[in-house]
Amino acid sequence: MKGTKPAVLNLAEKCKNILASNWQGQLNTVKADAKGSKEGIFSSKVKYFVKRGRPYIWVPEKEQHNVNTIIDERVSFAISSPYPGPLKSLLKSIKKLPARVALAGDVVSLKPEKCLAHRAAESLQACIESEERAIKESSYTVSGVLSSSSHLLTSRSENLKALLDEGTEYVVYKFNISSWMWIDGHGRTHKIDLEDMAKYNADKLAPFSAQLIDGINQSEARRRALMILCLTYLNASAKDAYMLSVDRKGFDVLGKVRRAVIKDGAGEYQWKEFRFTFKEEASDIETFCRLLVEMEEEALKKVSSFSGLT
Repeated sequence: MKGTKPAVLNLAEKCKNILASNWQGQLNTVKADAKGSKEGIFSSKVKYFVKRGRPYIWVPEKEQHNVNTIIDERVSFAISSPYPGPLKSLLKSIKKLPARVALAGDVVSLKPEKCLAHRAAESLQACIESEERAIKESSYTVSGVLSSSSHLLTSRSENLKALLDEGTEYVVYKFNISSWMWIDGHGRTHKIDLEDMAKYNADKLAPFSAQLIDGINQSEARRRALMILCLTYLNASAKDAYMLSVDRKGFDVLGKVRRAVIKDGAGEYQWKEFRFTFKEEASDIETFCRLLVEMEEEALKKVSSFSGLT
């Protein structure tokens, strides 16, 4: 229908959401020593935060990356969409990869003597306080969803606090991105145009994605509700269900459904991905939870009406 808004985010929007939803990624730099650059690649997990769409990366002072980037400032950085708690075990068991973003570009060290690193730390502190305030002031509905999550493992602000610990020394880098790559759950890559990336901002609920996903998946009642949603909205009878991803337009669910055809020794059930779209966009975490609860209540009414007919 002409004028109908798309039910899913485009790849550029998905990339921005993944960057905003996580707090750590895999940094890759070209190995180097006093004699110059080498051919090998050094990789490790590092933490970061995003300011105005740009990653600022905190690298422990003793990390090899700090030597490598003196010789060659080119880096790549891979970030995955959140897959906390039971979702991690499920994805591993079905050999499904979480969606990822691969960034390439160069890094610039923020010199302490010019107070650049200090300004980045101040911005990080403000980011942490903003996220904590949003959760503290959240409604009963939001608190109910988030309370089931493993806070220390899924809270972006909680995991970023360690970067402000005065007992640990870091070198802070500003990441100048030259290319974006979307990598889907099957490992297929899609290069995104830089001009397209400049058009979009991350969803406001993206920083809370890990907590939302884990809070729902850790709750048996919420997972049963996902199963009912699969049945009433998509006519899919799911034996089990997990929240896979969330965004302002809706959410994706992994449902355990019966196979249409059983062959080659395949099991009776398979995990299948389902998409649910909201009737309006969720501008923030409050709206997301409200719309989810409304869908759950509507689904329960449908199930009750079906039962009343039998």
